[in-house]
Amino acid sequence: MDILVRKYGGTSLADEARLRAAATSVAEAARDRRTVVVVSARGATTDELLALAEDLGAGRGDSATAREVDQLLATGEQASAALFAITLRGMGVPAVSLTGAQAGVRVTGPAGAGRIAAIDPAPMLARLDEGNVVVAAGFQGVDDAGDVITLGRGGSDTTAVALAVALGAPQCEIYTDVDGVFTADPRVVPTAAALPEVGMDPMVELAFAGAKVLHSRSVELASVHDVELAVRSALRSTPGTVVTPAGDEPPLESHAVLAIAHDVDVTRVLIRADGPAADSTDLAVAVLSVFARHHAAVDLVARSGTYETEFRMGFTARRNELPPLLPELRALVANAGGSVVLDEHVAKVSLLGTGLLNRPQFTAAMLAALAGAGIATSWISTSQLRVSVVIAADRATDAVALLHKEFGLDQVVQTGQL
Repeated sequence: MDILVRKYGGTSLADEARLRAAATSVAEAARDRRTVVVVSARGATTDELLALAEDLGAGRGDSATAREVDQLLATGEQASAALFAITLRGMGVPAVSLTGAQAGVRVTGPAGAGRIAAIDPAPMLARLDEGNVVVAAGFQGVDDAGDVITLGRGGSDTTAVALAVALGAPQCEIYTDVDGVFTADPRVVPTAAALPEVGMDPMVELAFAGAKVLHSRSVELASVHDVELAVRSALRSTPGTVVTPAGDEPPLESHAVLAIAHDVDVTRVLIRADGPAADSTDLAVAVLSVFARHHAAVDLVARSGTYETEFRMGFTARRNELPPLLPELRALVANAGGSVVLDEHVAKVSLLGTGLLNRPQFTAAMLAALAGAGIATSWISTSQLRVSVVIAADRATDAVALLHKEFGLDQVVQTGQL
């Protein structure tokens, strides 16, 4: 039989009623298919554990403490998996919970920012062959030293897609507390519509640009391995959104603007120096290497000046990824006689679509609409799939609502793919 892989987010399991509802749905699906469920920590468990750890001194940032934080945070998903399996067994459905390590998930990288290196599907397949529903703890794996390493926020999405790849499942179902992928955050724009279908490449950009429904790394993984994603509500019966592999995407001449995304977890980083790095290499290479070592993303990168004499570089980064790498970054730039300036009062707002470089009128219309509302823009970045601008953080929701209306997304009809 085909293998079904499902992932349930923390809000979908937040209380006993939701846990039972999710387990009932899985029990029905498991009648016809071998089933693997990936779960996040329930409700606000991760935030509560992290806050407790920080109160007790986890903010120091040393690697030994980071290791202990990972051991702590991983228990949230493990408890969720055990409770889900207990609920299924109470319904008469054979089920077994597995930690990331027991599910064969091997991880590399630092604590809190691991990357899945490999998955041995044999332990899961053995449990499935015994007739069990396998409930795997997301967000975690084990490294070569036997230590638990977590995958960072949103890591359970990545776990689910990676297990689907390892098990040869053609689709991964993501169950969450929203009805699918929307034309904008429905909490900001009440008129936002759920998209019935989205191509994989636009979805990668949409996730990276700030849409909270899917983690960007999970979509990248699905894209590389041609795994179809289905995003559905765990709280009510709705069609949801299907994220289709690249070969199934619509022609580029279809609707140009698909959605508006925003991200407030943004810091603008400005670096200035009067010379090269300490080893005389291009300082830009050294700066980006710091981010690479910490598995931290950068966006809207720009530079000016020649690295031998005058160096200016700017980019945006995720605010929550900066603390572990800032000491190394500041020391590097100081050795080149420079400084690092952070601006945390910004947000990133993006148009998502297709063929946007071929249609500069969309960028012009975006800037004109924002200017007309008194929303100043600073940095701008364009590609075929995304146009992003940096604005003041306190105007982000205004900008999203304005652009959603400006590009006609209030009138999107949910019949067919855009």
